Amino acid sequence: MEESVKKIVIVGGGFAGINFVKNIWNDPHYEVTMVDKNNYNYFPPLLYQVATAFIEPSNISYPFRRMFEGKKNMRFHLGRFIKVNPDKNNIETDTGILDYDYLVLAVGTETNYFGMENVKQHSMPMKSIDAAINLRNHLLMNLEEAVLADTATEKQKYLNIVIAGGGPSGVEIAGMLAEMKNKIASKEYPELSGVHATIHLVDASPHLLGPMSKTAQKAAFNELRKLGVHIKLNTAVKDYMDDIVYMADGKTVATKTLIWTSGVTGRKIDGLPAEVVGRGRRILVDEFNKVKNIENIYALGDMCLQTTDENYPDGHPQLAQVAIQQGTLLAKNFKRLADGKTLKPFSYVNKGSMAIISKYEAVADLPKVSFAGFFAWLIWLFVHIIPLVGFRNKVKIAFSWFWSFITNNPTLRLIIRPRHES
Repeated sequence: MEESVKKIVIVGGGFAGINFVKNIWNDPHYEVTMVDKNNYNYFPPLLYQVATAFIEPSNISYPFRRMFEGKKNMRFHLGRFIKVNPDKNNIETDTGILDYDYLVLAVGTETNYFGMENVKQHSMPMKSIDAAINLRNHLLMNLEEAVLADTATEKQKYLNIVIAGGGPSGVEIAGMLAEMKNKIASKEYPELSGVHATIHLVDASPHLLGPMSKTAQKAAFNELRKLGVHIKLNTAVKDYMDDIVYMADGKTVATKTLIWTSGVTGRKIDGLPAEVVGRGRRILVDEFNKVKNIENIYALGDMCLQTTDENYPDGHPQLAQVAIQQGTLLAKNFKRLADGKTLKPFSYVNKGSMAIISKYEAVADLPKVSFAGFFAWLIWLFVHIIPLVGFRNKVKIAFSWFWSFITNNPTLRLIIRPRHES
């Protein structure tokens, strides 16, 4: 390797990481190593559809090494990030130590349980492929257990579902589960006819889809109510033990399933000084996404807090588009750095936000207009298929969607990890 070639290590292959490497691979000035605990990139907005057995994990995943084929300056390191050593210019992973000239951190966030240990231990998160598959198996096993249960009360406990968090993830999985309950469960589980099961969607705020427009909030509320979802606003989940969810208002729900989509916090980055960690455990960065007071470490996406953008003085929303734009710009700034050119500060271009509620129903907040219904659903579908990494993935998922929606019956309800044998 020539002396002038600099080593960049990027930790995390999500939206920010992938868009960073796509815009710097094959650049002769840099040798780039991607570090991730998984050997694949995946598309988080569709995790809930994996969790509800609507699509397969392979539809929204793509191997890094396949992606990096033919990219001469790209390497992949499979390992879990442990610590950064700024004084030594290296990072520690559970599979080795990597040196860098520049470090880019893009590890995203983790689920925030707000200090509730019982909830952390017993609820079902939905932040990864593994978690989505676990939730899928859990939901399908609960249906089988309900069939075997002796009393209606026991059956109901297996069938009741509480979803904590009324943001896009909570709304989307609530709508999908309600569709399954109404259109599939009654056909495939005749033993459960007459058993009253309820999907509860609980949020501490006064509205569903809090950051979105009133049009979106109202449409989501009305459509979910129409599907039979019990919506409880201005109420937080306070505890979950012995198969009972405890609410802040004193009410309880007996259930084997608490799905937790109620918040996130930044991942802890051991080795960074405490003064660069801001609210929500987000890393403080300047206008170029460089970590404050450290010359060669950068942070991107949900895990960073940037207050230099005049339109977002309190920091950017933790959205995919922010991560995508930051990753793209940082790569281009590294090219400018190598060419001796002036770096460009980051400024977020808001392209809007969307959420799907049910079959053919979605909400869309675009920069100048908000609307709901079938057209919003079409836009949602287009936006969520185009970013998928591999062409094969796009074809597979488009076909899966088309067939599943026509038949109302995706045939993916496989229990991959059944109960342990003694």
